[in-house]
Amino acid sequence: MRVFPTTAALAAGLALGASAVAVTAQAAHGLNREGIQHVLLISIDGMHSVDFINCAQGVASVNNGIPYCPHLAELREHGVDYLDSNTSRPSDSFPGLMSIVSGGLPRSLGVYYDVAYDRSLAPPAVTTGNGLSAGNCTPGQFPGTTTEYEEGIDIKQGLVNGGAPGAGLTDGTAASIDPQRLVRDPAHGCAPVYPWNFVRLNTIFSVIHQAGGYAAWSDKHPAYASVSGPQSGPPVNLPHNLDDFYAPEINSNVVGLPEVATPTGVHCDQVQDPNADLTAWTNSFVNIQCYDQLKVNGILNQIDGWNHNRSARAPVPNIFGMNFQAVSVGQKLIEPAVGVGGYTDASGTPNPALVNEIQYVDATIGQFAAELRKRGLHDSTLIVITAKHGQSPIDTARYVGITPAGPVTTSPSQIIDSCLPDSESNAGNQIGPTEDDVSLLWLRSTCDAAMEAALIESSSPTSNNAAGVGQIFYGPAITQLFNAPGLPPKGDPRTPDIVVTSNVGVTYSGSTAKHAEHGGFAHDDTNVMLLISHPSLERRTVTVPVATTQVAPTILKALGLPPASLQGVQIEGTAVLPGTPWSE
Repeated sequence: MRVFPTTAALAAGLALGASAVAVTAQAAHGLNREGIQHVLLISIDGMHSVDFINCAQGVASVNNGIPYCPHLAELREHGVDYLDSNTSRPSDSFPGLMSIVSGGLPRSLGVYYDVAYDRSLAPPAVTTGNGLSAGNCTPGQFPGTTTEYEEGIDIKQGLVNGGAPGAGLTDGTAASIDPQRLVRDPAHGCAPVYPWNFVRLNTIFSVIHQAGGYAAWSDKHPAYASVSGPQSGPPVNLPHNLDDFYAPEINSNVVGLPEVATPTGVHCDQVQDPNADLTAWTNSFVNIQCYDQLKVNGILNQIDGWNHNRSARAPVPNIFGMNFQAVSVGQKLIEPAVGVGGYTDASGTPNPALVNEIQYVDATIGQFAAELRKRGLHDSTLIVITAKHGQSPIDTARYVGITPAGPVTTSPSQIIDSCLPDSESNAGNQIGPTEDDVSLLWLRSTCDAAMEAALIESSSPTSNNAAGVGQIFYGPAITQLFNAPGLPPKGDPRTPDIVVTSNVGVTYSGSTAKHAEHGGFAHDDTNVMLLISHPSLERRTVTVPVATTQVAPTILKALGLPPASLQGVQIEGTAVLPGTPWSE
């Protein structure tokens, strides 16, 4: 039987060739007993550097020229601000998040998108909520399958709690994951592959937890318990390295949230935007704020010395945080009879809907800062604010979706659909291809990447680019970015055969409810804000390029733990962020 490992050993071997590199974590030193003892990590999904510049210094045509993120601006006064910070490529939420917390990139993480493909795994036992069809799994046989790590693996994705047995209305956790809807590993008896074992590298949560610290995280899907990192031993169905994990499902049906109110005055006990599409919180500029406030309240509870739902006393976490979705919605949503998000020009001047979302997020940052001061934790807490991904295009006028009238009438996956596996095919009546403003293409074993790339090329000439193709990566161009595609020992089962990046503004999703997306390689996709703040820091702006992968080793160094405890640091040599005391 051929075994296809899904651990860091595969990542190291494929990334570094014949080089012998140890990827086992170094023995973790003890956490700080003085100085910085807690790190609050925040991802404001979609937030570009230019968004932070504009809101912190003010824009003449917005808010009467007065800065509209005063709490973020205040944190900057004792912080290091990075203007050229870049997230993972692809810039999807899943690899974007895992890069931040592991110090590794997709080639070593094995994470390319929340819906991607693995040539060595088998379909789930039960069809997922988003249509990844159930299939057979035979130990030792490796058919390949689309991999899904989003709302489709929830027990009941229509519920905010994801269907977790016995859970309260909003209490989505790792218990919300249905193991029957997880892809399976034929190399290990067809066991379901939980999100934390799908990733190949350990994380700051695992290092801190194993050093005796308390680790907590909150995010938009139960699947994002992946931040716990790989583990062995029972119980396999719970993330060992997260002491407190909270993930109300964002793509659930919108309901009233008793006793939830935002700091900007929105009371969420009843649905605030009942005329919106109520099948997901992201369909409304107002409802998304109520959703995000659930996680905000969880963080405030943790600062106060409770777990996220205040059901039990708990230590204040040494590492904790959450992601915000409000700004991302404010950037891309077109809400009928309400308005549109996005920008008014190429310089990033936000329209009123986006301003409102930024002001909401900023007000909650103010809540965090005030609660830390109230509890005497201000001086012992490092605050790190960044984003999993950006959003493209900033210049909303450049947005181009697929329409029958053109100019973009097709996508790369449609051009070569006959060479896509059934679960990736447009014609397979399944979950379909991985395309937003990027196209990731995994091919049938009988098809040749060079021939299919040539077909895409010939179908999208510069003079009549019906597929909006910007660049095509395959062959050596793929191996410059990622491990070689294929099956071990010659290739990585998760690497796409072809990656197509679209022209700026072109989106392949087919959605008429958005005029921006992420996932691609463009500047607006990958450039994000990054701010490290602590009362001991002097204000500094760093202009050299940095990566969000550098957040992870910086956090460990600040807590007194060795960055090389991270396998991603060992494999890729990820450095601590410059301009901080921990880089010296």
